[in-house]
Amino acid sequence: MQIAARMARLGSESAFEVLARAKALEAQGRSVINLGIGQPDFPTPPHVVEAAVKALRDGHHGYTPANGIQPLREAVCAEIAARYGQTVSPERIVVVPGGKVTMATAIEMFGEPGAEIMYPDPGFPIYESLVNYTGAKACGYPLLEKDGFAFRADDLLGRITPATRLLIVNSPANPTGGVAPAAEVKKLVDGLQRFPHVTIMADEIYSRLVLDGDGSYASFIPYLDQLADRLIILEGWSKTYAMTGWRLGWGLWPAALAELATKLAINTHSCVNTATQYAGIAALQGPQDAVEDMRLAFRRRRDLCVAGLNRIAGISCIRPEGAFYAFPNITATGLTARQMQDGLLEQAGVATIAGTSFGRHGEGYLRLSFAASDEAISEALQRIAGFLVEGAQKH
Repeated sequence: MQIAARMARLGSESAFEVLARAKALEAQGRSVINLGIGQPDFPTPPHVVEAAVKALRDGHHGYTPANGIQPLREAVCAEIAARYGQTVSPERIVVVPGGKVTMATAIEMFGEPGAEIMYPDPGFPIYESLVNYTGAKACGYPLLEKDGFAFRADDLLGRITPATRLLIVNSPANPTGGVAPAAEVKKLVDGLQRFPHVTIMADEIYSRLVLDGDGSYASFIPYLDQLADRLIILEGWSKTYAMTGWRLGWGLWPAALAELATKLAINTHSCVNTATQYAGIAALQGPQDAVEDMRLAFRRRRDLCVAGLNRIAGISCIRPEGAFYAFPNITATGLTARQMQDGLLEQAGVATIAGTSFGRHGEGYLRLSFAASDEAISEALQRIAGFLVEGAQKH
C-alpha cells in the first residue's frame, strides 16, 4: 500500500490515549481517578433521552437533509435570538455529528499549502492536527497565564499576515478555562476590519459553561453584521447538555459558506443520526434546569479543585472562568508536563493530561478536568500531593 503523505501529518488527542491507559490499569485491578477526559459526568437530561426514543418509535429512521432537519435548525435560530438578540436564517445553520466537524470543515475550506491558519496555543490539539493535514502553515498564538489564558486582541492582530486565511478563537477555552473579556472581543472585531481577507472561526462549544457571575458570555455572535460574510460559529450540545456521545453540533456559517459546508457533509457523513436531531430539539426547547445545575456544580468543583491545588507545594493554579478544566502551573515541581502526567497515572492512579498535549506553550502545565464528583476530586488532590512527596523522586 502507498498511503497519502498527508496522513503522517495527523496528530491525535491525548485525552483518549490517557483514557485507554487508565482503563488498562483498572483492568489490572488498580484504582484510577480519571481527571483526564473532557466530558461532563452528568447524564443527559431525561426529557432529551425520551425525545430520541419517541422519534425512533415514531418511525424517524431514514436520512435527513444533510444540513439537518428544518425544525432543529429553526430551534437553533430561536436560541440565537433569545440569547443574543440576533436574527439568522435557518439556511445558515449546518447541523453536524459533533463540534469537531464544523472545525474540520472550516479548516479544510481554508487550509492548503501556502495558506496560514492561526489557532490558540495551548489549545484543543485537533486545531493544529487538521491544519497540518491540509498542508497549510499552523500558526499557534500563545495564551499566557498572566492574561488569564485569554487572547489579547492586539497580539492576534499583530500576527496576521497576507497569507492568513483563518483565525480560530476558543472561549471559554480548552484546556485552560480562560474566557476572553468582552473588551478584547470588541477590540478584535474592530481590528479585523483592517484585514478583510481573514475569516474567523469562534469555537464556543463551552459558551453555556461560564462559571463566574450569572454565566453570561461575550460571544462573537452580536458582531454578525460587522463580520457577516466571514464569521463561523462552532457550537453544539455535547458540553451544555451532557451529550458528548450523541455526536450533535451546529455551525453558523456565512450564507455563501453554508452551501459549501453542506456539500462537504454530503460527501462525508450524509447527515446526522435522525433520532439524535429530535433529541437536540428537546434539549433547546425543554427545561434548562439541568444546564444551570451542572454549571453551578462545576463552579463549586472548580473552587474545590483550585483551592486544593494551591495548597500543594510546587503547584500554583489561577482560577479558570469557564469550561470544566484547571490548568495548574507545575514548574516548581521540577518535573516536565509529561513526567507529571505519566507519574501521576502510573504511581498515584490519577489520570491527567500534560500541557504539552495542547501545544508547545503548555510545557510546565497540567490539565485536570473537574467534571468529577467532589469526593473524587478531593481524593485525587491527596494522591497528587502524596506523589510529589513520595513518588516524584523516582524521576
